[in-house]
Amino acid sequence: MLTLRCVFGSSAKFLVSFPALKHNTRLQNSMSGSLHPLAAVCQVTATPDKEANFSACKQLVEEAKQQGASMVFLPEGFDYIGSSREETLALSESLAGDTISRYTQLARKLELWLSLGGFHERGHDWEADRRIYNSHVIINDRGDIVSVYRKSHLFDVELPEKGVSLKESAFTIPGPSLVAPVQTPIGKVGLGICYDLRFPELSVALQRHGAEILTYPSAFTVATGAAHWEVLLRARAIETQCFVLAAAQVGRHHEKRSSYGHALAVDPWGEVLGDCGEEKPGLVLVEVDLGKVRSTRRNMPVQQHRRDDAFYRSLPQT
Repeated sequence: MLTLRCVFGSSAKFLVSFPALKHNTRLQNSMSGSLHPLAAVCQVTATPDKEANFSACKQLVEEAKQQGASMVFLPEGFDYIGSSREETLALSESLAGDTISRYTQLARKLELWLSLGGFHERGHDWEADRRIYNSHVIINDRGDIVSVYRKSHLFDVELPEKGVSLKESAFTIPGPSLVAPVQTPIGKVGLGICYDLRFPELSVALQRHGAEILTYPSAFTVATGAAHWEVLLRARAIETQCFVLAAAQVGRHHEKRSSYGHALAVDPWGEVLGDCGEEKPGLVLVEVDLGKVRSTRRNMPVQQHRRDDAFYRSLPQT
């Protein structure tokens, strides 16, 4: 069984309803002696202030470690969210820069894994074109960078009636490829970022390459989040029969931008296990039982029933 809670600062609130306090006490005791690894899915409010952002994320990571997590997931833009194209580019760094160095040191000190869900990485031709990647960086408990996925679907969307206007491609380079799922203490994790969530081909490809957990660190707009966030995350979990862990930005970043929040954990059946809400930073602590992945796939053998790729391309051209 999976158990979890949402933690705001030093206080904790259980997200699963129980009729009596004694159940909460038993659940808390089971968390500290869990038979399965724990993952912490974080919710933050990044601003253009990189130092304040690092301090807030560090506090959440330390809280997660104290609660027994072996891997912590931070959202897209964990390093900062700029108020203009110029500021966004000026604040960017390489993977060898100070921000990632501080997180590798933190991972090594606390002996836990980190998913850094959307780092503003300077492109390989930075001096020539001043463009960046939106990069998902995985750091192991020794402080090594073990995988980097660069966001492949860029958010170029105009929804005037919803007040949404973003053109990520104006300064961001699309990633060249997917990366193989990463073996971590909680299972094999397949990497996406935010807008990638809307492309089921990506999640199915990761599942076919062994993913047991999908992660979509995000900074969803308030309008698109209210309409689509939960239903898309549940759909990706159901179709791949994976856990889905989605760290999120929440609240007002600056005068031009706010995010939806609701950092979410979903199980392979599509059940929402926990939700950090829309008000403030915090984390969801999740016990990941990979037996749920195996039993769901065994009892509902969708992957065995899938036809070969040629079948799905067999419709005549119109």
